[in-house]
Amino acid sequence: MTVGMEAIRAHVTGWGRYAPAGVLTNADLERIVDTTDEWIVSRTGIRERRVAAANETTASMAAVASMRAIKTAGIDPDEIDLILLATLTPDYWMPSTAALVKEAIGNKRAAAMDVAAACSGFVYAFATAQAYITSGIAKHVLVIGAELLTRFLDYTDRSTCILFGDGAGAVVLSASTEPGGALGIELTTAPEGAYMIWLPAGGAKSPPSADTIARGEHFIRMEGRETYRFATKTMATTALESVRKSGLDASDIDLFIPHQANVRIVEAVAKGLDLPMSKMYVNLDRYGNTSAASVPIALAEAVNEGRVQIGDNIVMVAFCAGFTSGAVTVEWTADPARGRVGEDAVDADDVQVRLPVDWDSVDPIPEALVELLARPGSVDVPLDDVVPGEPERAHSEVRG
Repeated sequence: MTVGMEAIRAHVTGWGRYAPAGVLTNADLERIVDTTDEWIVSRTGIRERRVAAANETTASMAAVASMRAIKTAGIDPDEIDLILLATLTPDYWMPSTAALVKEAIGNKRAAAMDVAAACSGFVYAFATAQAYITSGIAKHVLVIGAELLTRFLDYTDRSTCILFGDGAGAVVLSASTEPGGALGIELTTAPEGAYMIWLPAGGAKSPPSADTIARGEHFIRMEGRETYRFATKTMATTALESVRKSGLDASDIDLFIPHQANVRIVEAVAKGLDLPMSKMYVNLDRYGNTSAASVPIALAEAVNEGRVQIGDNIVMVAFCAGFTSGAVTVEWTADPARGRVGEDAVDADDVQVRLPVDWDSVDPIPEALVELLARPGSVDVPLDDVVPGEPERAHSEVRG
């Protein structure tokens, strides 16, 4: 849309992230499933991941990241016109988790809805926000990626339980007639891969029952090899198409922020784009795969660490279940120093999500993690996948 002769553009004006304090290391996983630290690191690059506490939910983590992004943007929460929350682990099937976040941040006027595109969800929500802004429907849009994946994992399945972690990231997109902001966007879906990464039960096709629980159909399932092959191809082609739509070349991009699934995939994307790994931001060693939260968490950290400067061209790119993929190219226009201001201004304990008054859930922490997370010791560590194949047996079996 244009105002007079000036086009409205969508600029990132705020960013924030939240990571739970609980840390699950590869050494911890060695105690509950047949794997090793060496195997996990060599094949995925993951060393540890975050685990939400019993009182934390997707909505509560999203609300903290959102308030930090809003503070960074320097606006009031009630100036947000639209809230888009990407997640595959909502607090409830209804209401939307975005609605819970709206109340928690003190917004009284925004429309709010969830976006379901799994790990690609944040990029899909970003593209939706850009459309709302450039059409003139919204001035400020809050875009969130938040996941609590550790409650949907089978801790006897070493091909999946080693991969995923919890967390949230958010950005504020704002309307401006200044040059820059969101440039080219590319979104794709290849439904022939619909059942390569999926949750079999819980929906209309297979509602929850004692049988679905007994069969373990409420845990994430994944075909590692097929997903790996798709990811290495589609992330590079999707990113390149986004760059092309922006009128740029890959060499014009200062930093790529890929979905943090597996370091091998990121390396393959860098090779496919003929770029050095120094242009790929990687933090999956500390968080694992946080699905829709991985790109916004990585973006917030990259900016706060000084990896992004005003005038830089960055590309965010992701892929996931349903074989969705998405990429957006952005010319960065915000002062990177504001990120630290926003993070320091919001204490996680000060942001609360209202709970139902007539119902209490059971302890949501998976039994396999209860003892590990209760152990003594500091978890105050610095906040500085898909697996290509089924692992070999990590430990030799004792023969009778």
